[in-house]
Amino acid sequence: MLYPKRYLITAALPYANGPLHIGHLAGAYLSADIYTRYLKLMGKDAIFICGSDEHGAAITMRAQKEGTTPQKIIDKYHAQFKATFEGMGIDFDYYDRTSSKEHHETAAQFFKELYDRGVFEEKVTEQFYDTEANQFLADRYIMGTCPKCGFQEAYGDQCENCGTTLSPTELESPKSTLSGGRPELRETRHWFLPLQNYETFLKEWLEEGTLKGKPHHDPDSWKPHVLGQCKSWIDGGLQPRAMTRDLNWGVDVPHEIPGSDGKKLYVWLDAPIGYISATKKWAQQNEEDWKSYWQSEDSALVHFIGKDNIVFHCIIFPALLQAHGDFNLPVNVPANQFMNLEDRKISTSRSWAVWVGEYLEEFPGRADEMRYALSRIMPESRDSEFTWKRFQDFNNNELVNSLGNFIQRVLVLTNKYYDGKVPDFDPDLDFIGASDPDDDSYHDSEMLDLFDVLHEYGNHMRAYEFRAALQRVMDIAAKGNQLLQFNEPWKAVKDDPDRVQVIMNAALQIVAALSMAMEPFLPFTSAKLRSLLNMESKDRSGGLLELMNQLAEGEEILKPGHIIEKPEHLFSRMDDQKIQLQIDRLTAAEQAAVENTSELEPIRNAIEFQDFQKLDLRTAVVKAAKKVPKTKKLLEIQVDMGLESRTVVSGIAEFHDPTDLIGKQVVLVANLEPRKIKGIQSEGMILMAEDLSGKLHFVGADDLAHPGSRVK
Repeated sequence: MLYPKRYLITAALPYANGPLHIGHLAGAYLSADIYTRYLKLMGKDAIFICGSDEHGAAITMRAQKEGTTPQKIIDKYHAQFKATFEGMGIDFDYYDRTSSKEHHETAAQFFKELYDRGVFEEKVTEQFYDTEANQFLADRYIMGTCPKCGFQEAYGDQCENCGTTLSPTELESPKSTLSGGRPELRETRHWFLPLQNYETFLKEWLEEGTLKGKPHHDPDSWKPHVLGQCKSWIDGGLQPRAMTRDLNWGVDVPHEIPGSDGKKLYVWLDAPIGYISATKKWAQQNEEDWKSYWQSEDSALVHFIGKDNIVFHCIIFPALLQAHGDFNLPVNVPANQFMNLEDRKISTSRSWAVWVGEYLEEFPGRADEMRYALSRIMPESRDSEFTWKRFQDFNNNELVNSLGNFIQRVLVLTNKYYDGKVPDFDPDLDFIGASDPDDDSYHDSEMLDLFDVLHEYGNHMRAYEFRAALQRVMDIAAKGNQLLQFNEPWKAVKDDPDRVQVIMNAALQIVAALSMAMEPFLPFTSAKLRSLLNMESKDRSGGLLELMNQLAEGEEILKPGHIIEKPEHLFSRMDDQKIQLQIDRLTAAEQAAVENTSELEPIRNAIEFQDFQKLDLRTAVVKAAKKVPKTKKLLEIQVDMGLESRTVVSGIAEFHDPTDLIGKQVVLVANLEPRKIKGIQSEGMILMAEDLSGKLHFVGADDLAHPGSRVK
């Protein structure tokens, strides 16, 4: 769809069982906000919809752990989310919650319509049941070893290490997170979405960009890692997916459906319908037609998510929408990758995170500084990393020294030389740049050059290349700094006042352009600068479009005689002490989280001695080790077992350098069924012990007689 009449922008519903950290912002919300703000600046009809995801097993797990109710948990975090988003300038048109009456009605109706159309398959299947807790286990109540990457703490619905979507029965060594015991399989009845029936539709839609034989979107505009993950899923063969669960918290399966007692909608059917129910509430509040955004052919739907949600927004939800038949499918799902913190993966359980709410308290009035830093390192196509020192560098060197310094000098000089009025100049003077005739960097094409940079900025915005778009903003500031540095108007004002008037007029036009172009990234700073320039009368909606039209016509943004306010600093430096305090607090918070861990993992249920005898544990010596390409946690290890050598893939790279392992004595499960991990045949498992901080330690014995000794 080349020219949509309207846009519906969504960001992944944040899960209401914990506070937001900067990884969440960088993953979806900041990019969605930037994009929506840009569209509105260009005069587009665009709405930004989101809300709290308040159902699912993880919330009930947290409520049980804290001795409270799911309702109190979601009320707490829903309020936190709203305050945090507002503090960071994430400007939703409507922010809802999936516990609302309207959402329950919309989700249940959606399910009922699919049921009435015969979309679902009703099946009796085996589901894990915890005999100690006396209940069926939702996917998140089950943990085990991922069959794809070997991560030993994968959940029953997804491995958070490699991102693979799973079914509980695929896990190796599954255990209940309620009791710690091994659950048993029992029969239960559920409704399944036959995803295999939608493979052809999904291929055409994703790979060709067509829908019902008509062009729908440009697949080349989608990020390669998004299409790659989808292709891998489809090529592997889609399987039926349960759309209901045995739970006591969530949206009820409509009671008029036989066998619905005790059944809830699967959270990944329930949650994305939250986009629809929230749009309905926005439309009602604003006297608009919600259907024009969800069902009109000239409307574009764009989902902003993190890479762990790709399969749900590009496979499952589109299949549900297609099955329903009355809703638009997204024209793009520009999913971001993950952002790490200080050379490590963000971990909420270990408090290895920068919590956004705490940042706003520690750095009041400096939301834009964090927005800028996260935009500069946004993980658009690969994982990125946030460090406090880098944050400090972005602030001091780029915001203060470059952007802020240029704007401050222009406002100061305008007030000093022209009493705060935009200077007029002789239109016959066509040269405002270098005195060197061979240097035509700045001349009467200055306005046109600014238009060209803003045009590039817009191209990047429309391609979801926000880091590149932000660089164009900084290029404008750099252009302004060069203009002042080369011409030194503070020196030339006495000898060549006419030329200085031209220079200062051009500099003010650059500042005015910046006040609009920075708005998607630095909304608070943009508002302050527009106030200083007395540009509040320029409506945010369509403001950038108006500005670009002026530039294209060679018109000035700020007319001669326009009065600006006295200058104020837009940014201030951050000292080393302040930054070091944040680094120290991060380390201390992690240590406190480790120390506050209440218990070690509970002892599993007793087994027969014969079961233990089935294990063939052998000693071995590491002969070689190297990292598995394109992974962060996997090592390919060659071990000598005396009788033979073997290759083992182990998820320990986060804690152990491969060069330090040579000669290490280890214990190996030698009779484990071999399996391929990342294309490497792994022939066993090295035993590791996990401490309370999550670090893995080798289980071994000193002074072994020889490799291959049996452990009994």
